[in-house]
Amino acid sequence: QPLHLGLRANTPPAVLYHGTVAAALPGIRERGLIPMRRNHVHLSADEETARIVGSRRGRPLIIRVDAAAMAAAGHRFVVSDNGVWLTDAVPTAYLTISGAR
Repeated sequence: QPLHLGLRANTPPAVLYHGTVAAALPGIRERGLIPMRRNHVHLSADEETARIVGSRRGRPLIIRVDAAAMAAAGHRFVVSDNGVWLTDAVPTAYLTISGAR
């Protein structure tokens, strides 16, 4: 598995969150969440943190990630020292996009 940060795999909360902006939604709907220019997908344990992250690029949209189902299906998660949850990618089946048109 590509997660190589010296961090041990960890069981995530049932739901994690990802903050983004509307311009990113077409790609997310097509490919899910992918690392883009990073090594991993970054997820938050709470909506407010995801909202702050998303607002860095404009009006934020919050995506819910069914982390419990992902973990049950064998996807690996690690949590960094600053509380950011990391995974290799999030397939579209595990995403709920709210507040989007």
